[in-house]
Amino acid sequence: MDRSNFSWVGVQELVVLRSNFSWVGVQELVVSRQGMVLWVFGYGSLLWRAGFEYDDKLVGFVRGYKRVFHQGNTDHRGTPDYPGRTVTLEEDPDSVCWGIAFCVRGEEKKSIALSYLELREKEYDIRAYVDFYTDLHSTHPSVSGVLVYLASTDQKRNKYYLGRAPLKEMACQIAKAVGPSGSNADYLFELHKCLQKMGCKEEELDNLVMEVQKLLS
Repeated sequence: MDRSNFSWVGVQELVVLRSNFSWVGVQELVVSRQGMVLWVFGYGSLLWRAGFEYDDKLVGFVRGYKRVFHQGNTDHRGTPDYPGRTVTLEEDPDSVCWGIAFCVRGEEKKSIALSYLELREKEYDIRAYVDFYTDLHSTHPSVSGVLVYLASTDQKRNKYYLGRAPLKEMACQIAKAVGPSGSNADYLFELHKCLQKMGCKEEELDNLVMEVQKLLS
């Protein structure tokens, strides 16, 4: 199944981390007048370890983004002396990025979830809202206003950004890096396993997994 060649929907950076939408069914989006609902898009370690209480989750994708191992990490899968590499999203009009949207209802649970995420994702310097889709053939988002944590490519703004590197160089770095949350290689392998379960194939990720496996064998 071809999961590319979709038109880009731009990121809407917002000042407040709130969404006034609630989920009804798989395709219906309605304004909630009973209370605020938070949606969070996970595309990295949130896929297998959300770490916060949520009410619902949906498998789907965002358009106009590509998952890349360009973000340095010093507090989970690496150290300041030897950073690991974790994923971020970078704009690509011909790509889609698959992941999970988590729904959190209720002011108290939202507050707890956001406090947790702000600490966990502190090395990611952009908070944005995006449209989330569950149907490859639909041009209408299933949920709008989904919070996502991104890393700026501007190294003056984001000191953790590593950017692109040759495949073998990235593989070597990932194979060696270890942090408080475990090895960088385990992060890579868990991500790969989660995406395989979704039926999502990403050639660059597959190649990176093979290179790291060679180094560790």
